[in-house]
Amino acid sequence: MTDLDLARYQDPLTIQRVLHGAGTIAIVGLSGNELRASNFVGYYLRRHGYRVIPVNPRETEILGQKCYPSLSGIPEPVDIVNVFRAPEALPPIARETVAIGAGTLWCQFGVINEEGARIAEDGGVTVIMDRCLKVEHARYAGRMHWLGFNTQRITSVRAGLQSPRGDLAGAVLAGVAQEGQDRGYPPVRQLFAGEVELGEDRVDVFLHR
Repeated sequence: MTDLDLARYQDPLTIQRVLHGAGTIAIVGLSGNELRASNFVGYYLRRHGYRVIPVNPRETEILGQKCYPSLSGIPEPVDIVNVFRAPEALPPIARETVAIGAGTLWCQFGVINEEGARIAEDGGVTVIMDRCLKVEHARYAGRMHWLGFNTQRITSVRAGLQSPRGDLAGAVLAGVAQEGQDRGYPPVRQLFAGEVELGEDRVDVFLHR
């Protein structure tokens, strides 16, 4: 896995093409728990106009949408398969992605599996790996884009947000805080010790606790 060239699966132009061309997103591993990152991402995507289809064999409905036990059970075309599963689960998901004719296999932060990527690519599917769909949408089409920023990953420590330009962190934080407020969460009051990534699991911790 250490030899896998992730850069080929993180091309900005490909990401923008996928984001702007998609309408329906199946989220494999979408949780019904509002405190989980997958639920926050699904909510965000629906709020921004995407049709979100939950895929989770343990649930019947998530975010008000019918939940399917597997990709093969979805009765309509899917543009993006967004994966919130352990890396070792990716190969069979990739095979299903090819089988249903989806255009893109999008693997969240940490979902890195070379075999899964190869299966998808051999089946003609675009692969995006180790990138958060919500973060990339915010970067190229959402609040960060509207604010005029085209950022890479931003981190924060208790001593203060670090960013390429001083006003960037505050703007991104404002967007994250607004997203939480829109869902009825309490105002953001503090940063936790250590590194916080704006846009993935640790952002949910940041918003919910």
